[in-house]
Amino acid sequence: MVRVSSVRRRFALAGVVALVSAGLAGCSATNTITTQMDYAASDGVRATLGDVTAQNLLIITAGEGEEGALQGAFTNAGRDDLTVTLSTEDDVELAAVPVAAGATVLLGGSSGDIVTFTSPGAPGAAVPLVLSTGAAGAESIFVPVLDGTLSEYADLVPTASPSPSATPTAEATEAPSAEPTPTASPTAG
Repeated sequence: MVRVSSVRRRFALAGVVALVSAGLAGCSATNTITTQMDYAASDGVRATLGDVTAQNLLIITAGEGEEGALQGAFTNAGRDDLTVTLSTEDDVELAAVPVAAGATVLLGGSSGDIVTFTSPGAPGAAVPLVLSTGAAGAESIFVPVLDGTLSEYADLVPTASPSPSATPTAEATEAPSAEPTPTASPTAG
């Protein structure tokens, strides 16, 4: 024989469980799930401009006015080749990076394209720069400026390149030949 009070308790408990379940399910329905949001997973910043996404952009330099190296990546999810231009807010162009349709261009690091320019800010600053493409217009972003204080960036700080009048310090080790040897001429890159 089943007691009526135990059946009522089971129905009451089932009702409470259903209400709590509905309440908890409502939390995910009304709140954004953080793991599904795009974010900058490094020290750099992220921006989206039309079909182009800039990921982990930052500048590595020894100081303001010194040579700076752009780090990060540009991804073009569109069907057309684009050129991404990075400039200061007063329209001084720092870099123009071509990005093929459906491609990602890595910038800096050990395997990316080297993009250098005069740094518009000192390490520790976040400089306002304008990211633009012909197709999607322009967007202003704040790009962090870092130096080689952190070990992961120590090898990425640009060094001054030798001046054209500098003379090599190494001496030739080959004996002179009787015939003149052709010399390579520099080509524009």
